[in-house]
Amino acid sequence: MYVSRKLARASLLLAKVSPVVPMTDFALLSPARALPDRLKAVFLMCSAVTLFSGLDTTAKYLGTHSGLPTAEIVWMRFVGQVLLMAAVLGPSTIPGLFKTSKLGLQLLRSLLMVACTAGNFLAVQYLRLDQTVSISFLAPLVVAALAGPVLGEYVGWHRALAIVTGFLGILIVVRPGFAEIHPAFAASFAAMIAYALFMLVTRKLSGFDPPLVTLFYALLAGVAGGAIFAIPQWVWPAGIFEWLLLLALGALGGLGHYLLILAYRLAPASSVSPFMYFQLLGMVALGYLVFGDAPDRWSLIGSAVIIGSGLYLVHRERVAHLESIAGAMEQEAIL
Repeated sequence: MYVSRKLARASLLLAKVSPVVPMTDFALLSPARALPDRLKAVFLMCSAVTLFSGLDTTAKYLGTHSGLPTAEIVWMRFVGQVLLMAAVLGPSTIPGLFKTSKLGLQLLRSLLMVACTAGNFLAVQYLRLDQTVSISFLAPLVVAALAGPVLGEYVGWHRALAIVTGFLGILIVVRPGFAEIHPAFAASFAAMIAYALFMLVTRKLSGFDPPLVTLFYALLAGVAGGAIFAIPQWVWPAGIFEWLLLLALGALGGLGHYLLILAYRLAPASSVSPFMYFQLLGMVALGYLVFGDAPDRWSLIGSAVIIGSGLYLVHRERVAHLESIAGAMEQEAIL
């Protein structure tokens, strides 16, 4: 009981000193309750990334088989999620979601969301799903690399080595100089950079606005700005099946992000984040079942390198977090 009280006070002290520490780390304080919560969080994370795999598969199908323009697909992804939020929360709650203390950052984050979605949806029209998801796995490593100059959270040499290794994994997937590089790789890489910046801005906003406000603002640029490009290129879907797929885009993206939020509320990020790589299985399976695409050995090897470096990065983050907790406990003992 005494040790539990000491751990609780240390975690509270650390939360006050460092706001970037996830509040979900309090799950560490109650092992009996933490295990079921972590299992639920793992299930939610796997479900979320499976929905994201379905989102990319649907976008690829609409572009390659139904012949719909990428701008139209991107726009309907955001419109569908806004309609879903209005249906779940009630239309009367939408005006309240415009209240933000960081309008500039929210709009920047929204633009990054659009850039990420557009780049990814464009890339999947020409690349295999396993290739695009392999490149997207580089985003956490880019976040770690940029956290120093952007957030003042510099990494040590262990994590720097993981970042470099992850970039080598991308070179294995793309194989510059050994295979023809499709221009769509540039769109996929740009989408990954946009997503990394999106995550950094999200961390900046986490201490200012409620999650629902941030989730809502992420859709604004896609709905308002996307209409400018989508409407002039609009192609009417051929039948009810294509309409259902278009509407499903918002549901897949919105529900996936909601499950992601729930996963991080139930368990520490260090326990949940490794399971984001479960998405590779979903992408490979859907790519084969829907499009007949099988990953080549270079994509599998490169993905393994990227995933390995990402898992090592998560491990080092966890070690650094536990060391900071120990330091906070020592500081409290001195006080």
